[in-house]
Amino acid sequence: MSRLHKIISELEEISTHPGRAVRKQMEKTGKKAVGCFPYYTPEEIIYAAGMLPVGMWGGQSEIKQADTYLQSFCCSIMRENLEQGMSGVYDMLSAVIIPTYCDTLKCVCENWKVAVPQIKTIPMVYPQNRATSAGVAYMTDEYRRVIKELEAMTGAEITETELLKSIALYEGYRRTIRKFVAISGHYPKTLNARVRHAVIKAGFFCDKKNYSTMIGELLSELKKVPSEKSEGIRVVLTGILAEPDALLDLFDENGVTIVADDLAQESRQFRTSVDMGENALEMLAYRYAIQECSLLYDEAKRRGTLLKDLVKDNRADGVVIVMMKFCDPEEFDYPIYKKELEEEGIPMLYLEIEQKMDSVEQLRTRIQAFTEMVMHKSLFYNGKENDDVHGY
Repeated sequence: MSRLHKIISELEEISTHPGRAVRKQMEKTGKKAVGCFPYYTPEEIIYAAGMLPVGMWGGQSEIKQADTYLQSFCCSIMRENLEQGMSGVYDMLSAVIIPTYCDTLKCVCENWKVAVPQIKTIPMVYPQNRATSAGVAYMTDEYRRVIKELEAMTGAEITETELLKSIALYEGYRRTIRKFVAISGHYPKTLNARVRHAVIKAGFFCDKKNYSTMIGELLSELKKVPSEKSEGIRVVLTGILAEPDALLDLFDENGVTIVADDLAQESRQFRTSVDMGENALEMLAYRYAIQECSLLYDEAKRRGTLLKDLVKDNRADGVVIVMMKFCDPEEFDYPIYKKELEEEGIPMLYLEIEQKMDSVEQLRTRIQAFTEMVMHKSLFYNGKENDDVHGY
């Protein structure tokens, strides 16, 4: 096995078996672990506290206990997280940080305290008008409260020096993984949809220092091999996440290359850099202030522009919307950017997903039909708008 494929295999193993990977990291580093519910919990603060941030993105287990607290029409990520918490999967965590962006997250925050009392709950309330001076001030106060709770757990002070070191480490991680995302479309076979996803997802279950080193090695190995030709269409993904793996396999089955994404589990996590602030907490607050995501209030609604730019910059053939079932913020955004993409003549495919799906046959049919239509348009487009492709 080449060094390139060995690194990929290691990252796939981490992504596929996150519990095992986290425990291994804890044993290796001697650190306690803190769970981070989606979205945008302050990992830098956890890391500065000498603890290991762990991403909590649900799973594909059978829901048996979480229905006691969350209805079936709630987001599957939150139901899965609560189910796994109640089942003891997360017992290695010393605490969880839960933001309260939407109605379901607000419910989970309170339900977790009762359903999983053995794991400390640290809630976070984020400001809606986050880019104002008041929003930044509020955010820094919330970070200070989290710091006090973590200091009480560890018995050690989280210093400005440690915070700045942690921010620098995470900035390095973000730069490195952005390079991976940029180059992944040039290797549609080696870094197919499933592999690309696994490489990015593994970062939620690793010490970011070790993970950045692995991604750096992966990039070095990729430079040694020639780029690969895409056999089908090139797309941009947008949504919360692109799971289960059976969905990703359908992209590979139909020759679909993911050249860029606007996914909350992927590029939204690392596309924004820290570029201002007088101290560490202000730097984190300002980074949050300029984030773009459906979960965050944005009066200008710039998502359509962002997607059009991703399509243009990456020479994509279309956009695939992976709509998390029952995710109100994502659903509210859809009609706005759909209209903008249609006006630009950009083909779209709308897929409604859940993390645990009994069958993906309907998705297979839709992806296959979309792929065929986009390729047909590319080959035989006569300059007139093809309405059959838009919003499929």
